[in-house]
Amino acid sequence: MEENGFSTVILTPAPEFNNAVGVPRSAAIEYPFGRVVGQMNDREGQKQVLRETLILLEQIKTPGEIRHLPFTWLEDPKDTDWHPPEISPIVKINLDQIKKMQIK
Repeated sequence: MEENGFSTVILTPAPEFNNAVGVPRSAAIEYPFGRVVGQMNDREGQKQVLRETLILLEQIKTPGEIRHLPFTWLEDPKDTDWHPPEISPIVKINLDQIKKMQIK
């Protein structure tokens, strides 16, 4: 995409990995996997993360550059409500197989 004039940026909690595979711009965030935009139902916080990411899209000129966003996860990960109130369709379809894998 970059070669065709479309600038890209990735929002990631694992910037070193993304840099190693050749992502041109990385906006690093110290949030848990699956929650890189922020807490559920925190629209304002999510908008702030996305705005800062887009600002970096404009600012980063050097391929492979990583910039860290100025956000901190406010709670201990063990206290985070990770799961939505309803099971996802893909998990629902594969639930029996997932349970078998957990038993091993």
